[in-house]
Amino acid sequence: MKFVIVSKGDERSNKIKATMKQYLLEFGLEYDDEKPELCISVGGDGTFLEAFHRYVHCLKSTAFIGVHTGHLGFYADWTPNEVEKLIIEIAKTPFQIVEYPLLEVIIRPQSGEKEERFLALNESMIKTSEGSVVFDVEIKGEHFETFRGDGLCISTPSGSTAYNKALGGGIIHPSIEAIQLTEMASINNRVFRTIGSPLILPSHHTCLLKPMVEKSFLISIDHFTANFNNVKSIQCRVAKERVRFARFRPFPFWHRVRESFVSDDKHGG
Repeated sequence: MKFVIVSKGDERSNKIKATMKQYLLEFGLEYDDEKPELCISVGGDGTFLEAFHRYVHCLKSTAFIGVHTGHLGFYADWTPNEVEKLIIEIAKTPFQIVEYPLLEVIIRPQSGEKEERFLALNESMIKTSEGSVVFDVEIKGEHFETFRGDGLCISTPSGSTAYNKALGGGIIHPSIEAIQLTEMASINNRVFRTIGSPLILPSHHTCLLKPMVEKSFLISIDHFTANFNNVKSIQCRVAKERVRFARFRPFPFWHRVRESFVSDDKHGG
């Protein structure tokens, strides 16, 4: 089996990477940083996102697994003291595949330039440095509302526990093929009105955002942010592609939610 390891870059993560690489090579696995069958992330959720985007071009053939070396990772489910066990599992045991939905974002320019397509594991955030954003929001081809406010966050189910949650969005189980549209400080008064609550769209519904005022937009795809000018529309929907996680043991979603936000067990309590 071909594998690759993506490290956070700190001393502890690099040491774990070196150990895992050495032993997996000794077990007869092949290190391949071009088209790996298994991508091992060593760090935190940020490192996992980096690994995902590094191999986003080969999602059909690459599965991901994470070792967290900082705080409890939402994607990285193995701890440093379990590395020896994980090495043996990878070398000796066929892993199960668990697939999660992804978000597709297509940014279309006013004219001339080519449209750009992105995939997000967590979310896309759309803001501007020029005051408020003003979008006509279309859902499934029909006008839904005109949004005015700081911005919009469109998240995947697995990303619903990230920035979406901080905005008051709901947590969605990743077995549900959906995306969530959550407002950032919408303007609601006698003149302007939005729905004021998160919207959960199924996989066959497309959300189209059309700027009402010509501005440059700061658009984030997970942890990457870029400035876009002359934007005609931003299309968001559940992607055809899916992210594949390698599982050597159960890692229930609601257990992760409880451990991350509710339980004190991880602190020894």
